[in-house]
Amino acid sequence: MTTADPPTDTRRRAIGQPEVVGVLLLAALLAQGRLADTLDNEALGTWCTIFVAVVVQSTPFLLGGVLLSAAISVLLSERVLQRIVPRNPVLAVPVAGLAGIGLPGCECAAVPVAGSLIRRGLAPAVALTFLLAAPAVNPAVLVSTAVAFPGQPEMVLARFGASLLTAVAVGWWCLSRGDRLPLRRRPDPPHLHGPGRFVATVRHDFLHASGFLVLGAMIAAAVNTFVPRSVVDTVAGQAVVGVLTLAALAFVVALCSESDAFVAASLTAFSDTAKLVFLVVGPAMDVKLAAMEAGQFGSAFAVRFVPVVIGTAVLSASLVGWWLL
Repeated sequence: MTTADPPTDTRRRAIGQPEVVGVLLLAALLAQGRLADTLDNEALGTWCTIFVAVVVQSTPFLLGGVLLSAAISVLLSERVLQRIVPRNPVLAVPVAGLAGIGLPGCECAAVPVAGSLIRRGLAPAVALTFLLAAPAVNPAVLVSTAVAFPGQPEMVLARFGASLLTAVAVGWWCLSRGDRLPLRRRPDPPHLHGPGRFVATVRHDFLHASGFLVLGAMIAAAVNTFVPRSVVDTVAGQAVVGVLTLAALAFVVALCSESDAFVAASLTAFSDTAKLVFLVVGPAMDVKLAAMEAGQFGSAFAVRFVPVVIGTAVLSASLVGWWLL
């Protein structure tokens, strides 16, 4: 008779963002002697100052937004949203947009919530309106915008109005498409409950969003430090080019909506309207969101949805900026 060996767990833990950051910090610590001479540079010192300022200013608001989002995800069910929206989908679209005020969360959290709402019977156009509005019009985002732009309440009002206009306009577009919108439905994933869900949500959202915040701060500091001022002034001085440049930057950088206002405020060469475009496009659609929506709803849906959202966001922000700023 032979005895079977006890089963072993052959799964390997994936290397995540914390591990990568830890390795990089350790490598920098070990190489600090060699790096000292290289880093003793005036331009690099300026870059470090701007980078640290953006990160230090925005991190408390990022953490506060993540904690608030996690608390609401535990205390409130998506069924609450189903109860408050009208049965008429034409009226339900703007109501879903306004509901985003009371359900804050980062963009990556809004995608699975929208998918869950659709699976539970909510009209896709209504759920997608909520997906676009929640990360952009909630109090945490508006407060961080007010702090990043002191003495400019019109910037807060413009961001709220342009973001809500974008969400409602895209929602009505989705409603007009009806069954022609090739939206794929996925089964519900398993969920944690109670304190476990709260801790898991905080850990996921903060680690995920902080990485993109650091990347965005690095890029913003680089634009302010290393790009020749003549180039920045040329781009920023042309209204259309400046708007399109910051729209593209918002899509690529993929910042968290609770902290992107500090990056936008640091881009001092650009007009307030161009900064508003950056603040409206980012939460509505970035490269991270496009990938998540393709995975959640299908690539055929994303190919149609992503350009419409970006175009609507740029147009809405430009119009509102021209009117208010």
